[in-house]
Amino acid sequence: MKVKWLGHAAFLITSDEGTKIITDPYQPGMFGLDYGKINEAADIVVVSHDHADHNYVQGVPGKPQVVKGSGSHKAKGIEFKGIPSYHDAGKGKERGQNNIFCFTVSGVKVCHMGDLGHTLSEREAAEIGNVDVLLIPVAGTYTVDAAAANKIVEHIKPRVVIPMHFKTDKCPNFPVTDVNPFLAGKTNVKVMNTTEVEFKKEQLPKTTQIVVLKHAC
Repeated sequence: MKVKWLGHAAFLITSDEGTKIITDPYQPGMFGLDYGKINEAADIVVVSHDHADHNYVQGVPGKPQVVKGSGSHKAKGIEFKGIPSYHDAGKGKERGQNNIFCFTVSGVKVCHMGDLGHTLSEREAAEIGNVDVLLIPVAGTYTVDAAAANKIVEHIKPRVVIPMHFKTDKCPNFPVTDVNPFLAGKTNVKVMNTTEVEFKKEQLPKTTQIVVLKHAC
Protein backbone atom coordinates (compact mmCIF):
# COMPACT_ATOMS: atom_id res chain seq x y z
CA MET A 1 0.00 0.00 0.00
CA LYS A 2 1.34 3.43 -0.96
CA VAL A 3 0.62 6.81 0.63
CA LYS A 4 1.36 9.98 -1.31
CA TRP A 5 0.92 13.42 0.25
CA LEU A 6 -0.64 15.76 -2.29
CA GLY A 7 -0.78 18.69 0.14
CA HIS A 8 -2.83 20.07 3.06
CA ALA A 9 -5.03 17.12 4.15
CA ALA A 10 -5.12 15.48 0.72
CA PHE A 11 -3.44 12.11 0.27
CA LEU A 12 -3.47 9.57 -2.52
CA ILE A 13 -3.62 6.06 -1.08
CA THR A 14 -3.08 3.23 -3.57
CA SER A 15 -3.78 -0.39 -2.74
CA ASP A 16 -1.58 -3.25 -3.90
CA GLU A 17 -4.36 -4.07 -6.37
CA GLY A 18 -4.32 -0.53 -7.78
CA THR A 19 -7.42 0.98 -6.17
CA LYS A 20 -6.84 4.71 -5.68
CA ILE A 21 -8.31 6.68 -2.76
CA ILE A 22 -7.95 10.45 -2.35
CA THR A 23 -8.71 12.04 1.01
CA ASP A 24 -9.99 15.60 1.54
CA PRO A 25 -9.22 17.17 -1.85
CA TYR A 26 -8.65 20.91 -1.61
CA GLN A 27 -9.75 23.66 -3.97
CA PRO A 28 -6.60 25.43 -5.16
CA GLY A 29 -6.42 29.06 -4.13
CA MET A 30 -8.91 28.77 -1.28
CA PHE A 31 -7.96 30.27 2.09
CA GLY A 32 -4.45 31.13 0.94
CA LEU A 33 -3.57 27.62 -0.22
CA ASP A 34 -1.32 27.64 -3.26
CA TYR A 35 -1.07 23.89 -3.71
CA GLY A 36 -1.48 22.96 -7.36
CA LYS A 37 -4.37 21.23 -9.04
CA ILE A 38 -4.82 17.57 -8.17
CA ASN A 39 -4.15 15.64 -11.36
CA GLU A 40 -4.34 12.16 -9.89
CA ALA A 41 -7.42 10.18 -10.89
CA ALA A 42 -9.21 8.36 -8.07
CA ASP A 43 -11.64 5.49 -7.65
CA ILE A 44 -12.80 6.79 -4.27
CA VAL A 45 -12.77 10.20 -2.62
CA VAL A 46 -13.17 10.49 1.15
CA VAL A 47 -14.46 13.81 2.55
CA SER A 48 -14.17 14.56 6.28
CA HIS A 49 -16.29 17.74 6.20
CA ASP A 50 -17.74 20.28 3.81
CA HIS A 51 -15.16 23.06 3.70
CA ALA A 52 -13.68 24.03 0.34
CA ASP A 53 -10.14 23.06 1.35
CA HIS A 54 -11.34 19.52 2.07
CA ASN A 55 -14.32 18.70 -0.18
CA TYR A 56 -13.37 19.73 -3.72
CA VAL A 57 -14.52 16.44 -5.23
CA GLN A 58 -15.23 18.01 -8.63
CA GLY A 59 -11.53 18.79 -8.95
CA VAL A 60 -10.52 15.12 -8.83
CA PRO A 61 -10.13 13.43 -12.25
CA GLY A 62 -12.09 10.30 -13.01
CA LYS A 63 -15.52 9.44 -11.69
CA PRO A 64 -14.75 8.58 -8.06
CA GLN A 65 -17.26 7.21 -5.63
CA VAL A 66 -17.64 9.71 -2.78
CA VAL A 67 -17.53 8.59 0.84
CA LYS A 68 -18.68 11.11 3.46
CA GLY A 69 -20.67 11.25 6.68
CA SER A 70 -20.59 9.16 9.82
CA GLY A 71 -21.31 5.47 9.97
CA SER A 72 -20.36 2.55 7.73
CA HIS A 73 -19.76 2.92 4.01
CA LYS A 74 -18.54 0.54 1.34
CA ALA A 75 -16.83 1.56 -1.90
CA LYS A 76 -14.98 -0.63 -4.40
CA GLY A 77 -14.99 -3.46 -1.88
CA ILE A 78 -13.37 -1.36 0.90
CA GLU A 79 -15.15 -0.69 4.20
CA PHE A 80 -15.00 2.87 5.52
CA LYS A 81 -15.98 3.90 9.03
CA GLY A 82 -16.88 7.54 9.64
CA ILE A 83 -16.54 8.51 13.29
CA PRO A 84 -18.28 11.78 14.23
CA SER A 85 -16.12 14.43 15.87
CA TYR A 86 -15.77 18.21 15.82
CA HIS A 87 -13.77 20.84 13.97
CA ASP A 88 -13.12 22.72 17.22
CA ALA A 89 -12.89 22.24 20.97
CA GLY A 90 -16.39 23.69 21.49
CA LYS A 91 -18.28 20.68 20.08
CA GLY A 92 -18.72 22.30 16.69
CA LYS A 93 -19.88 25.72 17.85
CA GLU A 94 -17.05 27.47 15.99
CA ARG A 95 -16.42 25.42 12.86
CA GLY A 96 -18.95 22.60 12.78
CA GLN A 97 -18.57 18.87 12.56
CA ASN A 98 -15.81 16.62 11.28
CA ASN A 99 -15.60 12.93 10.53
CA ILE A 100 -12.60 10.76 11.29
CA PHE A 101 -12.32 7.98 8.70
CA CYS A 102 -10.84 4.54 9.30
CA PHE A 103 -10.36 2.00 6.52
CA THR A 104 -8.07 -0.90 5.70
CA VAL A 105 -6.09 -1.04 2.45
CA SER A 106 -3.99 -4.09 1.57
CA GLY A 107 -4.05 -5.20 5.20
CA VAL A 108 -2.93 -1.81 6.55
CA LYS A 109 -5.42 0.12 8.69
CA VAL A 110 -5.43 3.83 7.91
CA CYS A 111 -7.02 6.56 10.02
CA HIS A 112 -7.49 10.05 8.51
CA MET A 113 -8.40 12.61 11.17
CA GLY A 114 -9.73 15.31 8.84
CA ASP A 115 -9.86 18.69 10.58
CA LEU A 116 -10.07 17.31 14.10
CA GLY A 117 -10.20 20.18 16.59
CA HIS A 118 -10.01 18.40 19.95
CA THR A 119 -8.37 15.51 21.78
CA LEU A 120 -10.19 12.19 21.73
CA SER A 121 -12.76 10.97 24.20
CA GLU A 122 -12.55 7.36 25.36
CA ARG A 123 -15.52 6.57 23.12
CA GLU A 124 -13.88 8.08 20.04
CA ALA A 125 -10.59 6.32 20.74
CA ALA A 126 -12.42 3.00 21.22
CA GLU A 127 -14.28 3.46 17.92
CA ILE A 128 -10.98 4.13 16.15
CA GLY A 129 -9.29 1.11 17.72
CA ASN A 130 -5.86 -0.07 16.59
CA VAL A 131 -4.26 1.99 13.81
CA ASP A 132 -1.35 1.22 11.52
CA VAL A 133 -1.04 4.58 9.72
CA LEU A 134 -2.42 7.76 11.30
CA LEU A 135 -2.85 10.89 9.15
CA ILE A 136 -3.21 13.75 11.61
CA PRO A 137 -3.29 17.59 11.57
CA VAL A 138 -0.67 19.06 13.88
CA ALA A 139 -0.48 22.83 13.40
CA GLY A 140 -3.24 24.51 15.41
CA THR A 141 -5.66 27.40 14.68
CA TYR A 142 -8.21 25.35 12.72
CA THR A 143 -7.29 21.94 14.12
CA VAL A 144 -5.45 20.41 17.04
CA ASP A 145 -2.01 21.86 17.68
CA ALA A 146 1.23 19.95 18.29
CA ALA A 147 0.53 19.36 21.99
CA ALA A 148 -2.96 17.98 21.36
CA ALA A 149 -1.73 15.91 18.41
CA ASN A 150 0.90 14.39 20.70
CA LYS A 151 -1.79 13.39 23.19
CA ILE A 152 -3.82 11.74 20.44
CA VAL A 153 -0.79 9.80 19.20
CA GLU A 154 -0.03 8.65 22.75
CA HIS A 155 -3.66 7.59 23.18
CA ILE A 156 -3.95 5.63 19.91
CA LYS A 157 -0.35 4.38 19.64
CA PRO A 158 -0.31 3.94 15.84
CA ARG A 159 2.60 2.23 14.13
CA VAL A 160 3.18 5.21 11.79
CA VAL A 161 2.18 8.87 12.03
CA ILE A 162 2.12 11.14 8.98
CA PRO A 163 1.51 14.80 9.90
CA MET A 164 -0.62 17.03 7.66
CA HIS A 165 -2.36 20.41 7.54
CA PHE A 166 0.75 22.39 8.51
CA LYS A 167 2.48 25.42 6.99
CA THR A 168 4.63 24.80 3.90
CA ASP A 169 6.02 26.92 1.08
CA LYS A 170 2.64 26.50 -0.64
CA CYS A 171 0.67 28.18 2.14
CA PRO A 172 2.98 30.82 3.69
CA ASN A 173 0.05 32.98 4.80
CA PHE A 174 -2.12 30.18 6.15
CA PRO A 175 -2.30 30.90 9.91
CA VAL A 176 -0.85 27.65 11.24
CA THR A 177 2.57 26.55 12.43
CA ASP A 178 4.98 24.44 10.43
CA VAL A 179 5.60 20.80 11.38
CA ASN A 180 8.57 21.52 13.67
CA PRO A 181 6.67 22.01 16.98
CA PHE A 182 5.18 18.54 16.50
CA LEU A 183 8.60 17.02 15.84
CA ALA A 184 10.37 18.81 18.69
CA GLY A 185 12.18 16.47 21.08
CA LYS A 186 11.34 13.32 19.13
CA THR A 187 13.90 10.83 17.87
CA ASN A 188 11.55 8.47 16.03
CA VAL A 189 11.27 10.78 12.99
CA LYS A 190 11.99 10.13 9.31
CA VAL A 191 11.92 13.28 7.18
CA MET A 192 11.60 11.98 3.65
CA ASN A 193 12.87 13.64 0.51
CA THR A 194 9.96 12.06 -1.35
CA THR A 195 6.22 12.59 -1.68
CA GLU A 196 5.30 8.93 -1.34
CA VAL A 197 6.02 6.03 0.98
CA GLU A 198 5.07 2.36 0.79
CA PHE A 199 3.90 0.21 3.69
CA LYS A 200 3.59 -3.55 4.09
CA LYS A 201 1.71 -4.88 7.11
CA GLU A 202 4.49 -7.26 8.11
CA GLN A 203 7.15 -4.53 7.83
CA LEU A 204 5.50 -1.84 9.95
CA PRO A 205 7.64 -0.53 12.84
CA LYS A 206 7.12 -2.07 16.25
CA THR A 207 6.98 1.34 17.99
CA THR A 208 5.44 4.55 16.69
CA GLN A 209 7.42 6.24 13.95
CA ILE A 210 6.74 9.69 12.47
CA VAL A 211 7.14 10.03 8.71
CA VAL A 212 7.18 13.53 7.19
CA LEU A 213 6.52 13.63 3.45
CA LYS A 214 7.06 16.38 0.88
CA HIS A 215 3.92 17.70 -0.78
CA ALA A 216 3.42 16.59 -4.38
CA CYS A 217 1.23 19.45 -5.64
